[in-house]
This record gives sequence, C-alpha cells and structure tokens, in this order.
Amino acid sequence: MSAHCQLTGSKPGFGNKISHSHHRTSRRFDPNVQRKRYWLPGEGRYVRLTLSARAIRTVDSIGIEAAVARIRARGEKV
Repeated sequence: MSAHCQLTGSKPGFGNKISHSHHRTSRRFDPNVQRKRYWLPGEGRYVRLTLSARAIRTVDSIGIEAAVARIRARGEKV
C-alpha cells in the first residue's frame, strides 16, 4: 500500500537513523495510514480511502461528503 494520505496528502519523510556510536544510516518515517471504508450517502455506495490517523479524525469532524469533496479538489479519483 502506498504510504500517502488521500485527504491530507502526508507522505513519508526521510532522515537518518543515528546509532549509539553516532553512525548515520538512511531511514524513512512513514505516516500512520489505514485503509477505511465509508458509506457515501450522496452516491449510494461505499468508498475505500487510504487515510492517516489524523485524517480519520478530520472525517469524523467534517463528515464524509465534505472530505470526499476535498479529496476531489486535490485532483484524486474517489
């Protein structure tokens, strides 16, 4: 699964893992993304979205219709 959120657009960040001896190696910070299914009453169907944990709380706050409108405004297909 691609590690990016459809609503907020958060993607992996990159940095260094630093050992006890201060040796640096590359690492990747992935966002906490989940696959979640929502009922979209306006279209009479379910949609499956890849959302970060923060975006799931945003959907609970603003509603699924407004969230799908924001996703479509970003140019993503739902």
